[in-house]
Parts: sequence; C-alpha cells; structure tokens
Amino acid sequence: MLLCNPCRLDKTKFYVVGAGIFTGVTVALYPISVVKTRLQVASHDSVERNAISVIKGLLKTDGIPGLYKGFGTVITGAIPTRIIFLTALETTKAAAFKVVEPFKLSEPTQAALANGVAGMLASICSQATFVPIDVVSQRLMVQGYSGHASYNGGMDVVRKVIKSDGIRGLYRGFGLSVMTYSPSSAVWWASYGASQRLIWRLVDDGTAAPSEGKIVLVQAAGGIFAGATASCITTPLDTIKTRLQVMGHDKRPTARQVVRNLIADDGWTGFYRGLGPRFFSMSAWGTSMILAYEYLKRLCAKEE
Repeated sequence: MLLCNPCRLDKTKFYVVGAGIFTGVTVALYPISVVKTRLQVASHDSVERNAISVIKGLLKTDGIPGLYKGFGTVITGAIPTRIIFLTALETTKAAAFKVVEPFKLSEPTQAALANGVAGMLASICSQATFVPIDVVSQRLMVQGYSGHASYNGGMDVVRKVIKSDGIRGLYRGFGLSVMTYSPSSAVWWASYGASQRLIWRLVDDGTAAPSEGKIVLVQAAGGIFAGATASCITTPLDTIKTRLQVMGHDKRPTARQVVRNLIADDGWTGFYRGLGPRFFSMSAWGTSMILAYEYLKRLCAKEE
C-alpha cells in the first residue's frame, strides 16, 4: 500500500490543486444532491415521488440549470469548508494513529478507529461554515417546489432568513447537522479505513509494489462500501435535518413535529425518503472524493 505521511505534504500544492479537483467533482455530482433534497421535503400529495419524476420536473420547468439550483452558494462556501475539513482530518488522523498504536490492535481495527475519530472531528470543525451554506443552498434547491417559497438568489435567502429568524436562522438544524454529518463522517472514514486494509489483505500478494490501477480499484471499492454503510445508518437524521432547514418562518416546526409528520405521511419508511439518491450520492461522492483525495496526497507528497 502507498500511504503518505500527512506531515510530508506540500501544503500549498495540496490546497490549490485540491480546490480544483474537488470543484470538478462537485460540478459532476451536484444534481444528485438536488434530487435527494427535493425527495426529502416533498409533501404527502406531491406528484414527484421518485428520483426520475423529480429530474423530469426540473428539466421541464428549468432545463439543465434546474439541476444546479443553489450551486453558486455551495461552490463559494465549499473551498473554505473543504480546507478546514482536510486540515482537521490530516492533523487528527496522524494523532489518532499514535494514540491507538500502543494497544497492538489489528491493522483494520487501528485504521477504523483512527479514521473514524479523524472523520468525526473534521466534520465537527467544518460545520461552522457548512451549515449556513447548507441552509441557503437547500432552500434554493427546493424553491417553488411542493409549496416552498421562491428566491432571487443566495443573498435573497440570507436576507429573508436573517429578517425572520436573525443570524441563528442560518444555523437552523445545526445540532442535527452535527448529529448527522459527524457520525456519518466517522462511519464513512472508519468503514473506508478498515475495508481498504481488508481488501488489501485479499489482493496483495506481497511480491511486487501494487500498480496504480490496483491502488485505484482498492480505494474505489473501499469508498463504495463506506458510502453504503454511512447512508443506511444516517439517512433518517438527514431527512429530519433537511426538513427543518427548508421550512419557512411561518411554518417553522420542531424536530418532534417533523418526526410526527413523517410517520403520519409514510410510516417509519418516511425517514428513508431519498435513500436511493442519498446512497448513490454518498457512494459516488465518497468514491470520487476519496480517489481525488488519495491521488492528491500522492501528487503532493514531498520526497523523503
């Protein structure tokens, strides 16, 4: 396996090149987030009850730009959020490996613990910038859909949210966001770290250095497994969080009311609204991001 010491990275190159790579991935996969969000907030009598119908509706009313509602807000906030996340991830992961090393655990277990702790703390650190972006972008994603208000861009959302709820309105669902994304990040990185090492045990014969192709395949398989695990565990909280963040001031529900409404409309399966797109989104995002992340680390590694 090729592992890069986070302390031996060219940090400037890491962030500059990383910003470009992650922006490209965001452009490619953003429509999945729009579809997932619309499915999660759809009213009980909405005619668009599956991913295909949502896509058809968006294309019919807005064309291709409809699949990128809120994209400007996301891409503007993604760079500082990603920098915070990657910095915290690399720093915490190195420290976590040192902490678990004396316990003499198996390599997959060490990787799961260290990666899980690093992923959780990195997510918590990045929530301060991520949540306001999430609130604004999700309102833009669902504007005019299933009874939701319409806006004239991201700044119009910010003005109206602050006018009705103050600054705290931009942090609506912050607690649930931390409860959703931190465990999700922990599960994703723990699953990825452990599964990658287990897969290497199966495919690495130890006779020669692995090829670039084999490295990519193992990392992609780990990313898919991690995305599947994290999406199944955290989708209910994500559905509740999304509904809290997109509701207007006049209909502001509590988390308990959101839970009751979901159960009343669809039973317990209501918590898994948008699971298909979220599973695909987390697997596609996760696999694409981890391949870009690992490639970036190899590209930016300093010579020893």
